[in-house]
Amino acid sequence: MKKLNITLAACSVIALSLASCTKLDEKLYGSKTPYVAGNASTSDLNGVYAQLNGQASQSNTYALQEHSTDEMMGPTRGTDWGDFGTWRKLHTHSWDPSHNQVNDTWDELNTGVYRATQVVSTATDNSIKAQASFLRAYFMFQIVDLYGQAPFRDPAASPDDIPIVYNRSDATDFIIKDLEFAEANLAAPSGDIGVASKAAADALLAKVYLNKAVYKAATVGGPFTFDKADMDKVIEYANKVTAMGFTLEPAGKYFQDFAWDNTEQSHENIFGISNSAARTVSNANTRWRMGLHYNQTPDGWNGFTTLADFYHSFEDGDERKGVDYPGLTDRVGLRAGFAVGQQYGPGHVALKQRGGQPLVFTEDVSLNFSTEAQGIRVFKYFPQPSANNTVNDDHATNDYVILRYADVLLEKAEAIMRGGTDPMGQTALQIVNAIRAPRGASALATVDATSMLAERGRELYWEGWRRNDLIRFEKFNDPVDQRPNASDKTRTLYPIPQRAVDTNPNLKQNPGY
Repeated sequence: MKKLNITLAACSVIALSLASCTKLDEKLYGSKTPYVAGNASTSDLNGVYAQLNGQASQSNTYALQEHSTDEMMGPTRGTDWGDFGTWRKLHTHSWDPSHNQVNDTWDELNTGVYRATQVVSTATDNSIKAQASFLRAYFMFQIVDLYGQAPFRDPAASPDDIPIVYNRSDATDFIIKDLEFAEANLAAPSGDIGVASKAAADALLAKVYLNKAVYKAATVGGPFTFDKADMDKVIEYANKVTAMGFTLEPAGKYFQDFAWDNTEQSHENIFGISNSAARTVSNANTRWRMGLHYNQTPDGWNGFTTLADFYHSFEDGDERKGVDYPGLTDRVGLRAGFAVGQQYGPGHVALKQRGGQPLVFTEDVSLNFSTEAQGIRVFKYFPQPSANNTVNDDHATNDYVILRYADVLLEKAEAIMRGGTDPMGQTALQIVNAIRAPRGASALATVDATSMLAERGRELYWEGWRRNDLIRFEKFNDPVDQRPNASDKTRTLYPIPQRAVDTNPNLKQNPGY
């Protein structure tokens, strides 16, 4: 019932490239006319960028990457958020090949690959081709990470040809090749994170090489062996990003990477979706509406929460845990970060639930049976209140962030920890503590796999990378709150949608499904 984004446009392309969608109007969606070769234009490229907008949804890619982890869940509250179990199944690792978001994410991402391929195959302008190559690599990266197989159709092929399928290893090589071409032909960062740049290509290359051991592993779910040569590549690309002028936010400014003016204020944001008052192409408001109670300002959907154990992994002095944010808290009572305890509105008025009880967000929460006030909420993004303490967040100006500099630095630190050599001479501990210091967290004495994973969680929570991290550290299947038993390692991959397997004999269902 809660705003599940179902992209009908995805079906039109998947019908051409991957599988068939049911109940489609043939006049609108059933054409089998092959793509006509020509010089791809800026408008064609804009269509590929537009496919990124689904990344800012609370469902699909984001939900698959977050709800399955130790930092997010979507509790059912009476009749709210039941949604036929779609959120509960993600958190309990009990999805199957017919799960709606498993299917919709597959369609959405493969549509992105196909649209990008159309531009790559016809563009004569290297700038356009490089941007499309980067976008194709990003969409395919998500497919490889989530599903482990990547269908691919040449736009010039006959509509009757069955798409080939890259296995996980070969698809990873394909992604690297795309990104290397993009990196060589993209421009330097322009200040607009909505345009792919050399820094974006370098940042994504670092992430691919860091996860290469996962994608090349002989067994799904590990164990993983991290080659020094791959770790050195992570460090190389991370250093290239640093050389382009990105820096960490100063003390007290962590949340300005996500605030309404992050376009102008951020020193860390590398790539994402740019929004402005004049042009909101992919509203970041889902990120606060997911957890805001109906009686808060602005009102929200009263949905997702974090887990108490994750919340308690932060020190009290760590800014990332939560702060009063100027221009936000003093106007509408909302704090940036984690929200627990009594909640306040404009004028610091203590808010109440719909039934009249105090609105007190509690640590305890049940995945199946929760009240409207249970669960710790998270407001990493937040809207700009007006002068009269109201919020119209339908045109929020927050850029939506996909790649960020602190992530790149932590990847470099992890690569050093895993045996890579930094020509700049930094140690993993130095990098981690350099990130913790401006956040107000105390310095660590040592860093190992456990503390590195924990630090990535504290720095990057709710940014869509937690599942990816947990799998790489071989912790994804561990029990967590509301999932008391370990899941099988085959759950580190989602199933291929059954209708895709049924229509493409080159696709083979993943192990365990």
